[in-house]
Amino acid sequence: MIIVMKSGAPTDEIEQICEEMRGRGFTPEKIVGSHKVVIGLVGETRALDPDAMQDVSPWVEKVLRVEKPFKRVSREYRHGEASEVKIPTLNGVVVIGEKYPLTVVAGPCSVENEEMIVETARRVKAAGASFLRGGAYKPRTSPYDFQGHGESGLDLLAAAREATGLGIITEVMDTADLEKVAEVADVVQIGARNMQNFPLLKKVGAQAKPVLLKRGMAATIDDWLMAAEYILSEGNTNVILCERGIRTFDRQYLRNTIDLAVIPVLRTLTHLPIMIDPSHGTGWSSYVPSMAKAAIAAGTDSLMIEVHPNPAKALSDGPQSLTPTQFDQLMKELSVMGHAVGRWPES
Repeated sequence: MIIVMKSGAPTDEIEQICEEMRGRGFTPEKIVGSHKVVIGLVGETRALDPDAMQDVSPWVEKVLRVEKPFKRVSREYRHGEASEVKIPTLNGVVVIGEKYPLTVVAGPCSVENEEMIVETARRVKAAGASFLRGGAYKPRTSPYDFQGHGESGLDLLAAAREATGLGIITEVMDTADLEKVAEVADVVQIGARNMQNFPLLKKVGAQAKPVLLKRGMAATIDDWLMAAEYILSEGNTNVILCERGIRTFDRQYLRNTIDLAVIPVLRTLTHLPIMIDPSHGTGWSSYVPSMAKAAIAAGTDSLMIEVHPNPAKALSDGPQSLTPTQFDQLMKELSVMGHAVGRWPES
């Protein structure tokens, strides 16, 4: 349930309502919008009468139930307003959200060595990326595939950040590794295979770093949003949803089926920012440019693109990785699309 306050409602009146709700056994959460304050009530609200709740204060405009199973994630919870995720980096604060310029994340699937990751970071930064992606810990389908360098890989990511100032996005696979991953990561990634690892979701929800939540390979939209609800329910509201393709019956030509229709669907359901990963979404580098442009046209807030200096020798996901030169060209093409929809950052 949410209590929508009238525009200009005094702070002491809002606090008094929050205190009364606490006395009734609810947890009130203030959501400060552009024009109004909304108070979200967390707890069992089925017995509450919305009409009666309007008598709590003359400054209450209306009281509404949030009908979706995902409460904090729901767009209703913020009274229709989009949220934003502010991420401090060495190059300044980057904001991801639907009212802000498009953010590009780029880098290799896996961190392989210092020379490779630092040089890749320099190249993607020069092309216009704001974040470096790279896996220190890699969940792989086969136990015999490269699993990442682990903690030493985090040191290599830290070296790349020091050299370029780029923000770092990297995956955590285990609750035991969260603290050391969060020391290096500016954004902690939950990968597709861990989207419903509920103990891990709770742990990342209880820490302060922003979280990138990738959609599971067979997850419905409700599954995905309920996974995000786990994170927000622990107190961390800085969550970005990343569509990375879902598994369908046709795998002859594409690694996954990238669901770009999810962008307008999510806009109606949730206030959280959206990222599209056309690299995992297709599995082939030749298809990445088309899907990246389509994602911008559809309204994504961010893109994640795999870049490797020598994809043929990559230890993981080489076929879907662009070379730095190809990424340079793609960024030029994306800028045309981005400017056309008013979402490209100023130079």
